[in-house]
Amino acid sequence: MEMIIIVLVGAFGAVLANRNIAVFNDGLRPIVSEHIEGNMSRRDLALTSFAMSFGLVIGFGIPFTLATSIILVHAVFLGTDIVGLTTPKNRWGTPVAAVVGGTYGAGIWVGLEWFVQMFEYLPVNFLEPLEQVGDPVVVAFMVFPALAIALQFSVKKGILAFAVAAIVRQIAVWLNENEIITLGETAVELNQEGMALIVGMAFLLIFAMREKPEDGGASIDLASVFSEKVQRIRKHVVYFMIIGGLISAATNLWMMAGDPISLNILAEGNDTDAGIAAAARALGFIPLVASTAIATGVYSPVGFTLVFVVGLFAPNFWIAAIIGALVIMGEVFLLNGIARFMDKYPGVRNSGENIRSAMTKILEVALLIGGANAANAIIPGFGFFFIAGVYLLNEAAGRPIVGMAIGPIGAIAIGIIANILAVIGLL
Repeated sequence: MEMIIIVLVGAFGAVLANRNIAVFNDGLRPIVSEHIEGNMSRRDLALTSFAMSFGLVIGFGIPFTLATSIILVHAVFLGTDIVGLTTPKNRWGTPVAAVVGGTYGAGIWVGLEWFVQMFEYLPVNFLEPLEQVGDPVVVAFMVFPALAIALQFSVKKGILAFAVAAIVRQIAVWLNENEIITLGETAVELNQEGMALIVGMAFLLIFAMREKPEDGGASIDLASVFSEKVQRIRKHVVYFMIIGGLISAATNLWMMAGDPISLNILAEGNDTDAGIAAAARALGFIPLVASTAIATGVYSPVGFTLVFVVGLFAPNFWIAAIIGALVIMGEVFLLNGIARFMDKYPGVRNSGENIRSAMTKILEVALLIGGANAANAIIPGFGFFFIAGVYLLNEAAGRPIVGMAIGPIGAIAIGIIANILAVIGLL
């Protein structure tokens, strides 16, 4: 069942990209739209998709997948973006994309099990220390609403949101330690990071909804201007329902996660907290995904990422598949309403990019710390030295490697180095 699901996810992801219906990489949607309108050749589109996505597959999707034995969705859909946009959009190109995409998905799943087994035969099994890469992510993630507020509104408001969230977190810790909240005779334990995150998101929404259009002018009616684009997405709703159901089912089986935060929480065995984190992320990404979809006519195979939330909270994978399909269908038909809401509250629309930037900065810092801790656990002392050196040299070189990838890639590199040193007798 798991193999069938991951093959179908890979195949459908590649087909949606091949038919210019949906791509996972947010930055690719406007470029695919340019190709649809005849302003970019298929060859240039393929080269661009490879350049934008390949590094993220290798440096972001695969390391997280290896560290937790749960597939980070980026590892699948960034790859199927490349597969789908590289194969020709014709009667033979689409079936080829489906076959290659399905094979790619299966390869990740089978290769993951093979990798885990391979670690057991190494002189230095660094799989367990590698799990430390994601440890700081869960705690650091609760800072992103405050950072988004600081980026969009003011640093003072960001500090206010951060301070209140920090206080709420510590109150939650105190309540848990003293078992103040009970249900019958059972103590109810609050998730302190989750409580802080809810408070931060509440501040962000309040500030965003208070922001009015500049100079008191009327906002642009996105739904009217881009009605043809929205109609194009609606026309393919059945495809989205199929892939949405598959993703929810895969998430329910703990095969897949939609982001590094929920992935690491899920790896710890807590699907409820993972669902809360996934829901917070989905809320932040709705303006970004909706805006790019409405403006380009190209959607995301995971929609607003609510399909992951469904998968984490559903009681079994059949129900997850059904609800996931219905949820992504609802997203598609709500695009016009979402566009009008974002016009009414331009601050909410503008917050999408700031939320994305805040998440990127938080992840970069958290993953650097986690990567350094993991590397140092593998080779004490040398691990810190190596990660610091790679980070600083990458900065000096103009960031040829994505900042978020330095920690995970560095930790994996240290694991390889440790085994080489062990073989030659230097460790």
